[in-house]
Amino acid sequence: MNVLAIVAPTFGLIAVGYAAAVSGLVSEGAQKGISEFAFSIAIPALLFRTIVISQFPAMNPLLAWGAYYGAVALTWIAALALSARLLRVTPAAGVVAATSAVYGNIAMLGIPLALTAFGPKAAGPMALILAINTPLLWLSGTLQIAWIERKDGASIWALVLRLLLDLLRNPIIIAIAAGFFWRMTGAGLNSLVDRTCEQLAQAGSPAALIALGVGLMRFELRGEALSLAVMCFLKLIIMPLVAWTLAFPVLHLPPLVGDVIVLFAAMPAGANAYLFATQYKLLANSTSAAVALGTLLSAVTLPLLITILLMNPLE
Repeated sequence: MNVLAIVAPTFGLIAVGYAAAVSGLVSEGAQKGISEFAFSIAIPALLFRTIVISQFPAMNPLLAWGAYYGAVALTWIAALALSARLLRVTPAAGVVAATSAVYGNIAMLGIPLALTAFGPKAAGPMALILAINTPLLWLSGTLQIAWIERKDGASIWALVLRLLLDLLRNPIIIAIAAGFFWRMTGAGLNSLVDRTCEQLAQAGSPAALIALGVGLMRFELRGEALSLAVMCFLKLIIMPLVAWTLAFPVLHLPPLVGDVIVLFAAMPAGANAYLFATQYKLLANSTSAAVALGTLLSAVTLPLLITILLMNPLE
């Protein structure tokens, strides 16, 4: 498949969303509505239908998680080390930098790109990563900062319970769980249900990309240049490189599974990384810039990566 045909429409839709927001063509209420439609309705419908009807490659979930979250762990450790020795920020700020270095925009950008590049079979490995990504990363960062700050009276179990409850209310997680459950029944999809889900699914990727473009207006290129450079370098270069090493030479994953993992690892920092920074009021400017600049730079890094991945035929 022509890489330009994969990437150009993707970033074109992001640009359309950004232009619409900057020009005032869409109101603030409409901006919120686009995002809510994309992530509460369209993307869940896309994931549910794709999981139910697609043929998945044979894979070991533990190995797939090992490749992706092994890359997360190693990149996180590298970010903490660089934050302490190079950036010379506080340990808590180092955790925020680490979160920005691993918390990629896999929902807005990763899903559309993976499905376009690799087809419906990518749904299996995508769902494995999506199912635990947000709760795991958010919990890891929160617990590490709580340990650093040693807040008296803070209950780790209350924090875990709150995150689990948030997880149970997440439309994307609900759709993934429902898709796998319905798939196990072997009942398939009624033609009317299938057609309805299909129409919603067709709107999923465009709506998500438009929402990403609209949301970029909130992020500014400001903050400490060295912190920004470290976050972007770790996120766009180091994490996908580590993921590739773990997926292929080390764990010998099937090509499709490994390709999705590497592509997800290469996603630029997303809004959740910024939300985490603002929650603790640490490196918020640099994280905001990492989202904006990382997305811009990924227009160069992601086509190169997809070209490399597509050079090897999928099994």
